[in-house]
Amino acid sequence: MVDRMIRATKADVALYEEAEATPTLQNEAVTIVAIVAVIGALGSLVVGAATGSGVGSALVGAIFQGIAVMVGYFLWSYIAFFVGTRLFNGTADYGELLRTIGYAQSPNVLSFIPCIGFLAALWSLWLSVVAIRQALDFDTGKALLTSLVGFIVYVILLAIVGSVFGVGAAALGAVGR
Repeated sequence: MVDRMIRATKADVALYEEAEATPTLQNEAVTIVAIVAVIGALGSLVVGAATGSGVGSALVGAIFQGIAVMVGYFLWSYIAFFVGTRLFNGTADYGELLRTIGYAQSPNVLSFIPCIGFLAALWSLWLSVVAIRQALDFDTGKALLTSLVGFIVYVILLAIVGSVFGVGAAALGAVGR
């Protein structure tokens, strides 16, 4: 797994082709994202503790961070699949996007290191374009367009979900007063 993560981080096209073509790598790709989620959750816990937000609040934030990474991965993979196949005529199935995008998250294992974590996130973003390009079997331009349109859809969905949960949380807060 570590060897494939290193190859993914180097934007090794052969690795992304292997991930696309090998359904048995699905669990490994999800494991990579789960590792990133745990690292993100631990980072959130440390930040929460360092800022004095309280143990309970820091723990809730850490759990939310871990869940958000996993849900975001599955959602982003589906959006990239949908946009890439429907709008730009890419050829892939959802599993191919899950696997390639999972490997593209490899640099994010460094997200716990200040400054390096930001650079790792940017690198992972570029690798996601590589993953989308390889999985959908089209050029970099279409992969970038898929990412851009997909990102807009993703943000809209997050805004809707955030609004629903925000209104619900506000209503619950008002009831509790």
